[in-house]
Amino acid sequence: MAQILCIAGPTASGKSARAVEEALTRGGEVISVDSRQVYRGLDIGTEKITREEMRSVPHHLIDIRDPRDAYSAGDFVKDATELIREISARGKLPILAGGTHFYFDALLYGLPEETNPDLTLRGELEKLSNEELVARINAADPDRAAALDPHNRRRLIRALEIIEAHGKVPSRKLVPAYDAEWIIINPPREELRERIDTRLEQALDRRLVEEVRRVRRDVGDARLNELGLEYRLVGEYLRGERTETSLLPALSAKLWQYARRQRAWLRKLGR
Repeated sequence: MAQILCIAGPTASGKSARAVEEALTRGGEVISVDSRQVYRGLDIGTEKITREEMRSVPHHLIDIRDPRDAYSAGDFVKDATELIREISARGKLPILAGGTHFYFDALLYGLPEETNPDLTLRGELEKLSNEELVARINAADPDRAAALDPHNRRRLIRALEIIEAHGKVPSRKLVPAYDAEWIIINPPREELRERIDTRLEQALDRRLVEEVRRVRRDVGDARLNELGLEYRLVGEYLRGERTETSLLPALSAKLWQYARRQRAWLRKLGR
């Protein structure tokens, strides 16, 4: 069983910097566990690590997709599995770092069994609001509900298709696929809130609005809403649905809600 190091924590907790330090100390390469950093051009909104910050440590699964294209947990498992094999064969330690906790679960314990799309059910689910979709998922699988972006309709509907097809959430492996050592970065509540607000202020100073404007032009509003709350909320501002003064408070509140869901997953992990 291959040995890996997993570094997890809520947004803005400092996972990327810690992964670089561990790689330099222990001779490792970093595999990003982030559903949005796979996309080219989503740099400021995802707080993507820069070349300078990488400090010559090899990083993988960053900038590998066009933002118009889908990237699923299944894609991640396939890519990460191959990378772990290659990095281990080089005598290096695979270091998986990121905040997409569903990807960690999928890699270690497997994906639900394959379920073909149910077009009739999908049509019914399309009539529901995002809040109603989340409520239905939460009733069947609170852990999965906590891990999903409540504004990503495509993933919400797909999760319900899997649940409805099996009558319950399919069971998964009880023994992890890898010998995983964990480092959990989970700052105290008030410190994390301050880090989130600082990150958002810096992102706006670094021209987050201009980045979202460019991404929106390339992918359209529907896809923009699937790329995370920063892109969705700034998109609302660009469409005149939100004022400039309300943007930062809204981003702060929503990002904190997301961080709380991430912290709930860490508690479930028992760390």
